[in-house]
Amino acid sequence: MGRMMLSIEGLAAAVDAGEIHTVVVAFPDMQGRLMGKRVVASVFLDQLEDTGGSIEACDYLLSTDVEMSVLDGFRFSNWETGYGDLVCRPDLSTLRRIPWMEGSVSVLGDALDHHGDRVGVAPRNILKSQIDAAAQLGYESKVGTELEFYLFDESPNEAWDKGYSGLTPSSRYIIDYHLLATSRDESVLSRMRNEMLAAGIPVENSKGEAGRGQHELNLRYADALAMADNHTIYKLGAKEIAAQEGRSLTFMAKYDFDDAGSSCHIHSSLWDIASGRSVMAAESAGTEMSDVFRWYLGGLMATAAEFSLCWAPFVNSYKRFQPDSWAPTAIAWDTDNRTLGFRVVGTGQAMRVESRIPGADCNPYVAIAATLAGGLHGIRNKIEPPAATPGNGYQSDAPRIPSTLVEAIELFENSTVAKEAFGEDVHYHLLHMARQEWQAFNRTVTDWELRRNFEQM
Repeated sequence: MGRMMLSIEGLAAAVDAGEIHTVVVAFPDMQGRLMGKRVVASVFLDQLEDTGGSIEACDYLLSTDVEMSVLDGFRFSNWETGYGDLVCRPDLSTLRRIPWMEGSVSVLGDALDHHGDRVGVAPRNILKSQIDAAAQLGYESKVGTELEFYLFDESPNEAWDKGYSGLTPSSRYIIDYHLLATSRDESVLSRMRNEMLAAGIPVENSKGEAGRGQHELNLRYADALAMADNHTIYKLGAKEIAAQEGRSLTFMAKYDFDDAGSSCHIHSSLWDIASGRSVMAAESAGTEMSDVFRWYLGGLMATAAEFSLCWAPFVNSYKRFQPDSWAPTAIAWDTDNRTLGFRVVGTGQAMRVESRIPGADCNPYVAIAATLAGGLHGIRNKIEPPAATPGNGYQSDAPRIPSTLVEAIELFENSTVAKEAFGEDVHYHLLHMARQEWQAFNRTVTDWELRRNFEQM
């Protein structure tokens, strides 16, 4: 894949020199978090020839919620199957140093069964299936994700002890593009930029965002799998670096209703595998969309409501979709219009579509897979997008993004396109995960309910 950050020979030399002692072998779970083991580096090298450096892990890791609760009703793993092991086989093209963890390197892997076959419901494999589908049509996908977060003065343990209530944002006012206010967070942000670069993650910039203490750090676009991997390592590393600085941060879609939500805008384009050139512009230096781009955009819009579960997987995710909030509410498109769900930007080889629907809480593997699946559906069926929606999308009569997880579950459940694109097993797995999230919420009495109803009812 051309993404080797550190060769096996380089790792062996670093181990011999005493520079590296640990290899973190990991794979993404259904929430997009990295799970795995810290392996003694010399042991990892010794096992490469026999096992490829693989580790084993309980397969329940792909059937738990964000709190690691064991959930009933999954087909892939359950009490009847005995919750056996899966194999995480390292993808050595992802081997890289982790500068913020002294003496450590990391390598991401694919979840396999004991026959060496892909575990279809594993997020990295869900994305690989869509990459394979694009390749069958002669295309490679290039993707960029823009991930936002809120930074706080409290440490992770202090934030926990306060029940995540009354935390102190790193700025007391909105810092969108501010240089003065963001300079006060440079102890954290400069480390993120520079240490991510040293890890082989192509950081381009960081900036203040439209909330108090809200930041965005942008990575250069890459092929779809590389982007999802970089996104996931960055997301974990950002939390680790902040914790080392005595700070906490969150990628919640909407941590406070009075502040802007945190998004994960996904920029995507298709490139011809044979020529290595983008197929999105009608002319190499033009702004007119090609047929492929129109159909790709048409597919994205046709599936946006049905696939919303893949971009907004939690109850909290849907609180981000508010009018006049920078988060979209309309399934519509235009050129360079931030009030809509889709924004066409760039010219020539840089021409692409930005989906503004995903939140920072999305699983990047599933979110990018859904983006590809929707676009490819449009190409196969030559779906034309509706006319562009100029002006304020919040006040338009365009179709709406689902406003609750319940609505998203119903749409995904009844989506023929989702079943065909992801396959029945993956469709069921994603759907059941969402149903379990909703049930968990319904088993909880919130502070809002107590304040509203305890005395007044």
